[in-house]
Amino acid sequence: MANEGAKTLADESRLLATQILTQVRGELVKELERTGPIRAITVCKYSVPEITSNLSRQTGMRITRVSLRARNKALGDPDAWEQKVLLDFEKRVSKGEKIESLEYHELVEEPSGRYFRYMKAIAMMQACMACHGPQNQLSEGVRAQLATEYPLDKASDYQVGQVRGAVSVKKLLNGRN
Repeated sequence: MANEGAKTLADESRLLATQILTQVRGELVKELERTGPIRAITVCKYSVPEITSNLSRQTGMRITRVSLRARNKALGDPDAWEQKVLLDFEKRVSKGEKIESLEYHELVEEPSGRYFRYMKAIAMMQACMACHGPQNQLSEGVRAQLATEYPLDKASDYQVGQVRGAVSVKKLLNGRN
């Protein structure tokens, strides 16, 4: 694939990632303002996967949100490539890079074919702290709701400005039988 093709896919992936982040933040902020963090947990559990699933179907790309500390392991655990990129994002932030600009893409060979892979970092923001902040600062109601909805939750004890995770885009370029 020529560099121009990779640039086009990167631009398209960046737009998709921005669209997802904007839509998800909008849904969550609206729910936080309307009813508070306990209902926002439910929005995150059901609405966010629906948003990424719809975009995946529309584009033919696999679009997900992943994290080294996933709240929903079934949907949010990163594969080996995503883990490497997330660790690199954390290292880059620790060296002073702005989290909003963190992204990475490359062409990769996997057993099932050649793929274009892209990731854009998700920043931990103040609005997220009600559900992702330090355990001892979460309300009792939020802790109870998280225990019910996500019994294997690892997505708390964050600080504002950390890498919360990333939007990951994967497109098959040519497959193998």
